[in-house]
Amino acid sequence: MQKHKLLILLAGICCVPSVLLAQKSQQRPPDIGASFLLVNPDARSAGTGDAPTGLSPDVNALWSNAAKIVFAGDWGVSANYSPWMWGINNSQSNMAYVAAFKSIGKEEDQAVGLSMKYFNYGDITFRDDNGTIIQDYTPKEFSVDGSYARKLGQRFSLAISLRYIRSQLGQGNFNGLQQKPASAVAGDIGFYYQNSADKLDFGNRYCFGVSITNIGSKLSYTDDKDRKSFLPMNLRIGGGYAFVNTTTSTFTITAEINKLLVPTPPIYALDSNGMVTNTIVKGQDPDRSVVGSIFSSFGDAPGGFTEELREFTIGSGIEYSYKQILFLRAGYFYEHPNKGYRQHFSSGIGLSFQNIQLNMAYLIPTDGSLYQKKTLTFSLLYNISGAH
Repeated sequence: MQKHKLLILLAGICCVPSVLLAQKSQQRPPDIGASFLLVNPDARSAGTGDAPTGLSPDVNALWSNAAKIVFAGDWGVSANYSPWMWGINNSQSNMAYVAAFKSIGKEEDQAVGLSMKYFNYGDITFRDDNGTIIQDYTPKEFSVDGSYARKLGQRFSLAISLRYIRSQLGQGNFNGLQQKPASAVAGDIGFYYQNSADKLDFGNRYCFGVSITNIGSKLSYTDDKDRKSFLPMNLRIGGGYAFVNTTTSTFTITAEINKLLVPTPPIYALDSNGMVTNTIVKGQDPDRSVVGSIFSSFGDAPGGFTEELREFTIGSGIEYSYKQILFLRAGYFYEHPNKGYRQHFSSGIGLSFQNIQLNMAYLIPTDGSLYQKKTLTFSLLYNISGAH
């Protein structure tokens, strides 16, 4: 099953593979495909603990909550890049994300956006259990999105997005199964609210937002119709507050939680030889519909409420702006060790000149966390502001 395990590793780049965590605990992270969709491509919010909702709107909001773009100005474009998994694959892996939006309508109370995300995992050598080379392959994944957002009054907005996903993690015949690229379609729903209040200083901005992303069809990586993977359907709830809002300085704190809306793996019985059987002793059958998975994902963990709480991730950070020219950022992201073990501090810096902004973020994994080292992300934005 060497090739199958490698596919799990690649598909679970954001959630540590179950084969690793099973050695530590019976509690396992949900099994998903195309989890590159969860990776934050935006250097600005990556620097604040992967908590983008509470930051002021810009074009990269298309990734986290497209409802924000109606507050982002007249139009904007961005290009984002990250060399990925340096210590694992000799810097061959990389992530790229491009996005653009434009306000429309007589009152500019609507906006449309387009974006594309691309992952290249570098050259991978597939081997069987005896170490024999099966093939050399370059796994890659991409998605293409279209979004529409509309204001509901002066402070609220809603958005919907449609997405095409292509996941090419392997190809060829192995153990009687034909490996193949997988495709899927999905959609997002986003809600956003922002306002200001005269606390400490004049015009302190506060906001919150909710989005459900990647609601869509399952992925099939083989010709076995019974082996399908859920997309990383995700609930995101976040907010932020800007204070000390003066002509020279602004501080913004931001925080959010995320929860995957997919089945939690149950606990299966073992036979007399210690092999896993198909009999579930605790938990629920993961073979469910997409809709059924969304509604059951808050109560299907074998470990009960305690395990459900462990499936929430938390991110928080702070951004300091000096005259809207220099930006300094810091944050922290936490995921439970049995549910992925992504834990890292983050730092970031940004420079803005007229309508152009350049951001960089660096992630610092905590000791023992299962996360790739040397993670840098770069973002270049061009945005035209408007009276929004």
